[in-house]
Amino acid sequence: MKLKFVFGIAAVALLAGCAKDPRYSRDTLYLTEDGGVVAVPHSNRGMAQADSGRASFDNVSYWDGDGVTGAPFVLIRLSEQRAYFYKGKELVGVSAISTGREGYDTPTGKFKIIQKSKDHVSSLYGDYVDKATGQVVLKDADRKKDPMPASAKFDGAKMPYFMRIVGGYGMHAGFLPGYPASHGCIRMPEFMAEAFFNNVAVGTPVQVAP
Repeated sequence: MKLKFVFGIAAVALLAGCAKDPRYSRDTLYLTEDGGVVAVPHSNRGMAQADSGRASFDNVSYWDGDGVTGAPFVLIRLSEQRAYFYKGKELVGVSAISTGREGYDTPTGKFKIIQKSKDHVSSLYGDYVDKATGQVVLKDADRKKDPMPASAKFDGAKMPYFMRIVGGYGMHAGFLPGYPASHGCIRMPEFMAEAFFNNVAVGTPVQVAP
């Protein structure tokens, strides 16, 4: 997707003031629901609206953990739709998230990072695509529930910066519509998923609270 902007003096000044904040940088991209991307906002009101007509809002996410020492720990609060990153006792990052929708609840409890996969692709969720035409036959398919037509192939959903915590659940970059919408994973803006990914290791404790 390409976005065109017309800048006035005030707009240039605003972008200059926000240049160091990835939430407001036009170079930062968020994943959209249909697998595309959308640029983050050029104001502090939240994400720019995608072509689909839906918007993702993020006026809370930040990372300030570079150069900070201390054992990493991630706290996820489902009721707040927030993830908190600590180094020792110091809070160094907060991310807006989107967790499991009804019927696909994100599990709660105390876990640890058990796998890191930067370019992860889901083996369970994605699209059924016609082999001959490349057209999507069934979007957002669940391979456990949705039979795949013989003429189709499975195209797994991309889950960049995947950090598995238990079973098929983990944190990763993904679409944030502003409410729980995933199959149980913890979606984050891509720049936050990358920061979390780069600062956790296998064994890092993660607590998911209601």
